Amino acid sequence: MRALRIYNPYLVAAAATIGGMLFGFDISSVSAFVDNETYREFFNYPDSTQQGGITASMAGGSFIGSLCAGFVSDRLGRKYTIQLGAIIWMIGAAVQCSVQNVAQLVCGRLIAGLAIGVCSSQVPVYLAELSPKKIRGRLVGLFQWAVTWGIMIMFYISYGCTFIDGPSSFRLAWGIQMIPGLLLLLSLLLFPESPRWLAARDRWDEAIEIISHVQGRGDVEDPDVQIEIQELREAVRIDRLSKDVTIFDLFAKGSRVRTFVGMSGQVWQQLTGMNVMMYYVVYTFAMAGYQGNVGLVSSSIQYVINVVMTVPALLFIDRWGRRPLLIYGACIMAVWLFAVSGLMASYGHWVPEVNGNTNIRWYVPGKPAAKAIIACNYLFVATFATTWGPGIWIYVSEIFPLKQRAVANGFCGAWNWIFNFALAFFVPPAFQNIQWQTYIIFAVFCVCMAAHVFLMFPETKGKTLEEIDIIWAENIKPWKTANADVTELAANRDLAKQEKTKEVEHMEHTDPTVPSVTVDPTAQDEPKV
Repeated sequence: MRALRIYNPYLVAAAATIGGMLFGFDISSVSAFVDNETYREFFNYPDSTQQGGITASMAGGSFIGSLCAGFVSDRLGRKYTIQLGAIIWMIGAAVQCSVQNVAQLVCGRLIAGLAIGVCSSQVPVYLAELSPKKIRGRLVGLFQWAVTWGIMIMFYISYGCTFIDGPSSFRLAWGIQMIPGLLLLLSLLLFPESPRWLAARDRWDEAIEIISHVQGRGDVEDPDVQIEIQELREAVRIDRLSKDVTIFDLFAKGSRVRTFVGMSGQVWQQLTGMNVMMYYVVYTFAMAGYQGNVGLVSSSIQYVINVVMTVPALLFIDRWGRRPLLIYGACIMAVWLFAVSGLMASYGHWVPEVNGNTNIRWYVPGKPAAKAIIACNYLFVATFATTWGPGIWIYVSEIFPLKQRAVANGFCGAWNWIFNFALAFFVPPAFQNIQWQTYIIFAVFCVCMAAHVFLMFPETKGKTLEEIDIIWAENIKPWKTANADVTELAANRDLAKQEKTKEVEHMEHTDPTVPSVTVDPTAQDEPKV
């Protein structure tokens, strides 16, 4: 009896992106409790450094998980690697659920972080390799949407648990995290493996069957299916001419620029300041005078905004393109961050503590100014959710060739996590020591990332993964890639190489003193910046 398989790309994405929900669960499982008296008393009132360490431990585990994920994924397959991440996540949630002290909490979050590192780097790869090119951006973007759902759901679960007396409040919230891990593990049993991973291992019958079901409703003769198969065969052939990929190969000639783009894109996403605002949103609202349940409910609104405003990006990213989304998003976020810092500086003042919390030392007493700060926070979240939230995960999953894709996405994702780790440590002392100036730092980063995207990030909208490789090989200026005819460029490149080969063969035939030269059809020039 043949096992049940579901090939609908939207259903595949819905199941796989539960891996993003794990990330979201982890973010708000901390943010709802950092200012909670029961939590603070149980852990002996952690200071800014200790709280930074608790928060950052997840990102530290994610850094390690991302680095290892690519090599595991190339051996086990995309689907089984994500399922392994789900198992690790449940172990981490169990350790947190039974927490007795700070050390155990850090250990549990470190283990859960390993799972998030695996899933955050390989779920986008899995979806990018499985999706039709016309909706690839939308489906990969579902990963970020799942993150926003996880943040919101877990925040409200944690908020409800704050009404439970004693340590059971946060233990129950952290134990509930095992449920999405179990759902991810079981649901992926019904879905296929990445056809590109299968093809790279000569399992062509399975790969062609999956492509035909995903793109042609089971019709192998469908023109889109045939084009996809031909392009995939050529990509696999080229990949086999090179050796196995290591991290060092990502910095070889022909690869180093796109590796730098992928790394910097993930770093820039952290330097927008979004995850910082998610982790410590309660601190921001406390500075604006919102305390207790009022502060929690008010801060939860931005999680709802995060979910809702990701939808336009999912619907229109394959129309708008990646570059405009990232450039305009960075500029608009800079405006909101400058506004928050200006309002805090103009209408707030230093205090030794806020509501007994010495980690918060700035307070804005005026209600109009406080409401304006909250409004800018909401607008910042709305901007991020529509642009850099889904945009960079989609972009980095697209820009690498098949042979490098799993390792490169893991490596680039690791940079996201190491900066997440650093910022989680940095922000509590920053709020304590430089207060409103923290927002200026992130605003300046947003301006810099907009310029960087314009100068170095080529457009990938509407192109197959194989066509994107040609963009890098042909050294097209990033601001000209949106309208570039990639098919014609590829044909011209192949014709030029054929003529070069014929010329060499002619010289060898007519002049025996000319040494034999082999032309490598896969050779690529170093992209020019």
